[in-house]
Amino acid sequence: MRHTDLLVVGGGPAGLATALHAARAGLDTVVAEPRPAPVDKACGEGLMPGAVRALTALGLHAPGHPLTGIRYVQGPCRAEALFRRGQGLGVRRTDLHTVLHRAVLDAGVPVLPLRVDAVRQDADGVSVPGAGLRARWLVAADGLHSPLRRALGLDRPTRTRPRYGLRRHYAVPPWTSHVEVHWGPDAEAYVTPLGPRLAGVALLTSRRAPYDTQLAGFPELAARLSPDTAVTPVRGAGPLHRRSRARVHGRILFVGDAAGYVDALTGEGVCLALTGADALVANLRRGTPGRYGADWARATRRYRVLTELLVTARRQPALAPHIVPVAARLPRLFAAAVNALG
Repeated sequence: MRHTDLLVVGGGPAGLATALHAARAGLDTVVAEPRPAPVDKACGEGLMPGAVRALTALGLHAPGHPLTGIRYVQGPCRAEALFRRGQGLGVRRTDLHTVLHRAVLDAGVPVLPLRVDAVRQDADGVSVPGAGLRARWLVAADGLHSPLRRALGLDRPTRTRPRYGLRRHYAVPPWTSHVEVHWGPDAEAYVTPLGPRLAGVALLTSRRAPYDTQLAGFPELAARLSPDTAVTPVRGAGPLHRRSRARVHGRILFVGDAAGYVDALTGEGVCLALTGADALVANLRRGTPGRYGADWARATRRYRVLTELLVTARRQPALAPHIVPVAARLPRLFAAAVNALG
């Protein structure tokens, strides 16, 4: 039996950031991740300024394309806002994962090729049946559909129509330094500059239809993206809205998407993962793990409230067509919302 202070289940950005914070806090840490690095995922790949600051605080720098703001597009209507506190960064998910993975290995944290779907916990720690692993604390960073959250009975049902994310990359020069969000009748298309000749295009939608079919719903955007410039296959994720009954369950703590997720509409996933990792380890270091749930709620409240409001308006046929025009007519309000999230 291998004993450790902290076992992190999941080697995505949330899990790797948690492991890195923990190792630097002096905790003996192990990561369990069955997939070989780098791990890809359907993701908008635009880091808001807060995520860039969180990476910098860890001493990490990922390669990518600087982002200066957000632009909403709906036909001829445009609304845009600049970031006020530093730039964002368009970065391939695989590049971000590589940077975090290398930092974790350099910190002396082993990453074991192990899938963890079930655990046993008692008053003193958590064990992984059949794996010979026991830890004083376990962090579940196992993603949107967290097997551990489900196994522990912590999933909460959602009553809204599910939304999904689809992503593909195109070898085209970016035409803007903003993340462009194109609004269609029942979907959004995110365009993120990633390099001198690379853009990521992610679709958020409640429709079950092929990527190209849904992209055709944005004729201005589709005209810029001829099929022969597509350089990666389509990746999908969802349903996006996930709810958890708790962030702390005995000696098991949840972080990242496993802790709960509203929607990708405001692009805050990585920032929330990095912020949550910092808060989680800070509470373990102080000996106050029970406070982590309240800290998580406080750190994510703005994101949850604003994103839920926007997604709710998006679902209302009477309101959805007016989101971009209202943002264009009230540029200060739009800029305040963008920077509150950023």
